[in-house]
Amino acid sequence: MKNILVPIDLSSVTNSTVEVAAHFAQGFGAKIWLVHVAAPDPDFVGFGTGPRYVRDQRADELKKEHAQIQSIAEGLRSKGISAEALLVQGPTSATIIDEAGRLEADLIVMGSHGHGAIYKAFVGSVSQQVLGDSTVPVLIIPAKGKE
Repeated sequence: MKNILVPIDLSSVTNSTVEVAAHFAQGFGAKIWLVHVAAPDPDFVGFGTGPRYVRDQRADELKKEHAQIQSIAEGLRSKGISAEALLVQGPTSATIIDEAGRLEADLIVMGSHGHGAIYKAFVGSVSQQVLGDSTVPVLIIPAKGKE
């Protein structure tokens, strides 16, 4: 095992997901690829760019998210684990699958929020979609409690 893809959404499940991935990385001498999938820009989905302050606010959000994932990667590297952090934009599940292929991931380790059946029926579950579409093993880390 050389590459472990860890999609993170910077929620309460992120820390436990990264901890589990770190154990696998240490055991196998693998590299961790932290991937945060940000929502696509409005231009990407066919809407106008909107006022300048909206674009500036969006840019600030992306900068903060990028800094957060870089900090997580630095924490892993300080423990001797090879880690890189990527912020990519696109539809969440499809982007995770695409990145797994591009990075030649041997394993995907991702968290689950533990939403109930009604939520999943209407909104869906990213972890379910990735699990259904992935060609590599997927390890789902359950939420320790409901958010």
